Amino acid sequence: MDVFLLVSVVLIGILEGLTEFLPVSSTGHLIVLREALGVELPQAFLIAIQLGAILAVCTVYHRRLTSTVIGLVRRDRIAWRFTVNLLVGFLPAVVVGLLAYDFIKQVLLESPATVAVALILGGIAILVLERLFSRPLVTSIDDLSPGTALKIGIVQCLAMIPGVSRSGATIMGGLGFGLDRRTAAEFSFFLAIPTMVAATAYDLYKTAHSLTHEGAAMIAIGFAVAFVVAALVVKAAVGFIARHGFAPFAWYRIGAGALVLLWLALR
Repeated sequence: MDVFLLVSVVLIGILEGLTEFLPVSSTGHLIVLREALGVELPQAFLIAIQLGAILAVCTVYHRRLTSTVIGLVRRDRIAWRFTVNLLVGFLPAVVVGLLAYDFIKQVLLESPATVAVALILGGIAILVLERLFSRPLVTSIDDLSPGTALKIGIVQCLAMIPGVSRSGATIMGGLGFGLDRRTAAEFSFFLAIPTMVAATAYDLYKTAHSLTHEGAAMIAIGFAVAFVVAALVVKAAVGFIARHGFAPFAWYRIGAGALVLLWLALR
């Protein structure tokens, strides 16, 4: 692995960790960075480093996850409700992903232009939703109903469009269905665990034939970098969102999308 490729892998790992759980589209950022660097990376690498970010969430919230597992064994009502909500929220992504996987990969172009437009439209949507839904009805994940979890899961499917953002879709869906900012962000983080583990496993199954020894080394490095950065970001993100809301991310999306369109026009 040459030095430029190594630096590219590290940069992509950092970007994955920074953006995976923020409503700014990690996939969109990776598409643009990969285009800017001009590097060809195996699809398996771009998929697998997401697991580093997921492992970071499991580490940060290990107490909640451990207590849930123990609660399931002890038939604790809160633990079972939390688990049911995650499974129900995860279900729409399973159905849509299995039925439309080939269509999504072939038709929804992973291009910087597509990402730029999605970033701008998503930013506008966040600003509108924050203004419309300012009086939350649900202030704790434990108070979330399965019906609301299902609706958030349906909205999450919009993230299959490059640039929309999985966390952005679920957080905005949460706000729209009555969750406060902190609860919407935390449920988005937890819902990411089954969703992204399943999506990553399925994608790796589809692309495993393209993996080489060098690709495996890239995955290991990118995975480790994404894990460390995401672990630092997740907790800080919840506190930031609780204090400042989602408007800063909306304006960032709009500005980033505009810059990408300008870059594409000038190059």
